[in-house]
Parts: sequence; structure tokens; C-alpha cells
Amino acid sequence: AAKKWGDGKYVLNGCKTWITNGTVADVLLVYAKVDGKITAFVVEKGTPGFTCGTKIDKCGMRSSQMCQLFFDNVELDKTNILGEEGKGMVGMMRNLEIERLTLAAMAIGIADRCVELMTRYASERQAFGKPIWNYGQIQRLIAESYAETEAAKALTYSVSRSVSPTSNNRLGSDAAKLFAAPVAKRVADNTMQVMGGMGYSREMPVERLWRDAKLLEIGGGTIEAHQKNITKDLIKEL
Repeated sequence: AAKKWGDGKYVLNGCKTWITNGTVADVLLVYAKVDGKITAFVVEKGTPGFTCGTKIDKCGMRSSQMCQLFFDNVELDKTNILGEEGKGMVGMMRNLEIERLTLAAMAIGIADRCVELMTRYASERQAFGKPIWNYGQIQRLIAESYAETEAAKALTYSVSRSVSPTSNNRLGSDAAKLFAAPVAKRVADNTMQVMGGMGYSREMPVERLWRDAKLLEIGGGTIEAHQKNITKDLIKEL
């Protein structure tokens, strides 16, 4: 929260964890309540009272660093405000909409790569004298993974076309991420199943894709948050 202090001055206090790239960022966008309403502040690295915690050791997405940020009587003024005081919620929700579409696209990228890996492996790995793609169980995993990936693409691309600097689609962005994120996780899991022990080993990239995919069901809004948002928006349209 930020409290007004003097003429055009603010004092920011609080902390926030799970901040993507917080350990390396030079400039941060901080949303804080001022008199009960959200305001967006620009805070630069090195500002007195602002400190960054240590890097969080995550399961996946390890190239994207996360940490906790601390604000202890950080003094700001009106030049640090992005937009207008008390109107930060609009920008925050708009950013979340774009972020969710981006994460849906990341899910598609993971699923696409996994389909490629499992198909190639199934064509090269032999069991009982023939490539394993000839067996029905392997065919099911490959075919269903491909179909789900293409369905996720269709939804995400369709929603993306409806979003621009002058138009938004919160319902669609929630739906795209709600659908695409679990697809990425399932397809990565199917790939590991097709590849067996080789897929589970770090000799192949599948185990990393498998770990990375899980975060997409959490970051940028959990699956449960998307379910809630979609239901509320549909009820409003009645």
C-alpha cells in the first residue's frame, strides 16, 4: 500500500513474492492501493527502501528468475505514477489479458515441440522387430496429443485476432489459457510415456518441457481463477 505524504508525495510499504525477473529488473511496475484504489507506480532499482530477495529455486522455467520484493518506506512522488492515481486497475487487468494469451502461446510451443519429439522417437525406436509407432497404444498418445495441440492453436489464434490496442477479449484470453495450459502438460506427459526411461532422463529435453508446462497452470492466473472469471463473465452476458 502507498500512503500520501505531503504535496504529491507517497510512501510505499509492503512485499510481493513470485516476481518474474525481479532479480535482474532495473525498472519495476508496482500496483499499490492509495486510499483504497489501485495506482500503478514506476519504481527504479536502487531506490532507497526497495530491496530484492534471493532467487527462488523453482521446479521448472528455471531460466526465468523469480524472487520476493520488499518495499520499506519507499518515498515516491507523482512523477512515479503511471497513468492516473486510483486508475491502475484498468491497466493491470489489460496486462493480465495479454499475459494470459502469451502463456497460452507458450503452452502451444511446448506441446508442438513434444509432438515432434515423440513422433520422431516412435519412428526410430524399435520393439519386437518394428518401430513402436505401429502399436495402438503409441498411436493413441501421438494422435490425441496432435489433435489437442491443434485445438489449442485454433482457440488461441482466434482470440489473438480479437485483441488489439483498441479492443480486448478477457473472456477469450481466460478460455485460451484454461484450455492450452493443461494441453501442454498432458502432451508433455504423453511424450514422456512414449519415450519411457529416455524421456525421463536429462539426455532428452522432454523432462524440462514437462516441468515447464506445470507452471502455465499456475502463473498468470490459476486454472481455478480462469474457471471463475469465465463463469462470471458468461453470467453477466445473460
